Amino acid sequence: MGASDKALGGIMLLTAAVVFTYYTTWAILLPFFDSANDIHSYFPAREWAIRLPLFVLIVGLTAIGFFVGSTVMKEKRKTAQRIRLRTA
Repeated sequence: MGASDKALGGIMLLTAAVVFTYYTTWAILLPFFDSANDIHSYFPAREWAIRLPLFVLIVGLTAIGFFVGSTVMKEKRKTAQRIRLRTA
């Protein structure tokens, strides 16, 4: 299992490095190239450099909020059930 974990970690690290390089080139370096340059054809419009991460952030925070909320509700149900069992 250790080798598969290392392989998965390596793949995740490589993916993160590629995404970081692509996004950095898109958001930070692309404005320095002339708009007639062919490199602009490899990237979406610059407005998406803000919209896409913002969307991912909102979806991620919503998922975390739902997870925390469901966990809190489950714990309250367990606590209430324990109290009912003690008093019965």
